Amino acid sequence: MSRKHPVVAVTGSSGAGTTTVKRAFENLFRREKRKNSNGNPPDVERRSIDRADQPGIRAAIIEGDSLHSLDRMAFRAASAEAAKAGNNTFSHFGPEANHFDKIEETFKSYGETGMCKRRYYVHSAEEAELHNKHFGLTDLKPGVFTPWEDIEPNSDLLFYEGLHGLASDNKHDAAKYVDLGIGVVPVVNLEWIQKIHRDGAERGYSAEATVDTIMRRMPDYIKYITPQFSRTHINFQRVATVDTSNPFIARDIPTPDESFVVIRFRDPKGVDFPYMLSMIPSSFMSRANTLVVPGGKMSYALEIILAPIVHEMIENKK
Repeated sequence: MSRKHPVVAVTGSSGAGTTTVKRAFENLFRREKRKNSNGNPPDVERRSIDRADQPGIRAAIIEGDSLHSLDRMAFRAASAEAAKAGNNTFSHFGPEANHFDKIEETFKSYGETGMCKRRYYVHSAEEAELHNKHFGLTDLKPGVFTPWEDIEPNSDLLFYEGLHGLASDNKHDAAKYVDLGIGVVPVVNLEWIQKIHRDGAERGYSAEATVDTIMRRMPDYIKYITPQFSRTHINFQRVATVDTSNPFIARDIPTPDESFVVIRFRDPKGVDFPYMLSMIPSSFMSRANTLVVPGGKMSYALEIILAPIVHEMIENKK
């Protein structure tokens, strides 16, 4: 862990809703005031030294997909080979399809030096066009990785969002280099409903194909995804208040207003619960370390909770 070069990791399964948390952080990064190590505003093109603090935190972004070890075609081939050998549980959730070593190396390098390597996974034709232009290439296409490159210098923190931000196995432990770990963990039936609907709407997958994927991933989900949520500092778990007992026939996703968000703090010491309760309408505490808020207030609650933590991180850099 590093006070000078903090690492923030948001982790959650496919379809869990990590994008909502990412957007909350992006809002905080835009609003937060940034100073240099001397307490003065940063010298932007040597014109800002006498001006007010520059708004915004410069976050170096790492996408979890970029640290898979197999591109789209290689994964399909490896999955087919595994099936031939009788292994029907080969998945993107396990170490065979991921660079746990590079996740650990990335966090460690950034914490020590403020620099690390980064690449991207190309999801679409639009992204392929952008990355080809950036790297001066013509052959990048959906389903492949870009070349590695150095992140931008002088960033304020590293921000990871993906499946394995706090991954650990017998050889590697990324969690020990994370300064703030956030888990996004809907109750499992709700998570499945969200994934089935998302895969159908965004990727054109049938419900049967998505259920097959869920079943294939289950052993790795239990072994490598679930344990991460015991290493996080804060977990956000959405719980539906409507019947989700059979997620495979649900016609729609429960709305935010049809749910609560259970927020668990690993260490409640120093957490200003009275302030949060006063700021978030209809919130309440269910345990000494657990705050419950209406689902429609999740984005607001995220910013109320995370803003002072992010501010303290930036202040500690001094």
